Amino acid sequence: MSAFPLHLMRHGAPQLAGRLLGHLDAPPEAEGIALCVERARGLDFARVVTSDLARARAPGAIIAAERGVGHGVDSRWRELHFGRWEGADPATLPSADLARFWDDPDGFPPPEGESWTDLCGRIRDGLGDLGEPVLVICHAGAMRAALAVLCGFDVRQGWAVDLPYGAVLSLQVWPGEQPSAQITGLMP
Repeated sequence: MSAFPLHLMRHGAPQLAGRLLGHLDAPPEAEGIALCVERARGLDFARVVTSDLARARAPGAIIAAERGVGHGVDSRWRELHFGRWEGADPATLPSADLARFWDDPDGFPPPEGESWTDLCGRIRDGLGDLGEPVLVICHAGAMRAALAVLCGFDVRQGWAVDLPYGAVLSLQVWPGEQPSAQITGLMP
């Protein structure tokens, strides 16, 4: 299989922005949807794949319809599951626990939540089903996991990449058993 362009877009602002939404299905704000639709207009892709959560799925459906391309929904592109922290304002969580998580999300995952390795495994599996120019609308954690899988980023390098709502990370992907990629653009 030959290399293909992959555009990873973080969903626009959802209701309850700033919280650890994880797998919570917080609806998107209208402005967030509009930002994603606008950002997609300059991208080249043959289909759209989205997380199954409304904040990613809603703009994806509009973008696919506007472009006349297929739209697939894939739950593997969800955000990290924050377990008991789902929906929490980070300021209300024990700061030492949150700091340990940010420093080592495998050693200290959220209580009853998903580890970084598990998230990367889901994303690796999702990447394996791509193979043509594609726009994936997902979440910041999923985008950082893709950087870990494709470019070898460690956790600290991933956290250092600024991915505000509507950010687009473009890569050239070489698929295979050990997929790899080159970053070709970042639109924060």
